[in-house]
Amino acid sequence: MSEKEKYNEKLIIKELIDGNEKAFRKLFDTYRNDVYAYSKSMLKSKELAEEIVQDVFLRIWLHREKLNPDLFIKSYLFTIARNLTFNLISKAAYDVKLKEEVFYKSQKFHNPTEDKISEADYEIIKNRAIEQLPPKRKLIFEMSRNESKSYEEISQELDISVSTVKGQMSKALGTIRAFLQANSDLSLIITLLSSRWLE
Repeated sequence: MSEKEKYNEKLIIKELIDGNEKAFRKLFDTYRNDVYAYSKSMLKSKELAEEIVQDVFLRIWLHREKLNPDLFIKSYLFTIARNLTFNLISKAAYDVKLKEEVFYKSQKFHNPTEDKISEADYEIIKNRAIEQLPPKRKLIFEMSRNESKSYEEISQELDISVSTVKGQMSKALGTIRAFLQANSDLSLIITLLSSRWLE
């Protein structure tokens, strides 16, 4: 971005802070396609990406007085879009209807060749996430997820209490979620939530 473009953007943000609807429209027209493309790349859903766009700019308008004229607005918009998308994914983990919309319908937009590549990448990322765990926590997690053993079965085999198994699993899931959010795109998190791997 040139110095002139930065200056013009700064003016638009200042006008937006003052409640200028034309400035808001200018910002919307300039960046809505970028935010849409960014959201769609994560969610693989036109409808959900459009909702994210609406929510992003609604949030900008409602909180315009708190905007910093010196911020890089495009990055800020993408940060809001990313946070809203993570919130949507979190809700999908507990809402069957929303999970179906986020995950199953989004599969229509997948390219089979890309899926094969993604599946291999996802396995690598999943394994890297698991490798972050301490040895005992890793063992408990793998017994639960890879061997489909119940907490009671793990408790008996390892001679530890069920509450200890639950506590270790909770910590393992927290570590893995944090690792995935930092090292992968949201389509992997959608996949893992839908397969109950992260629940």
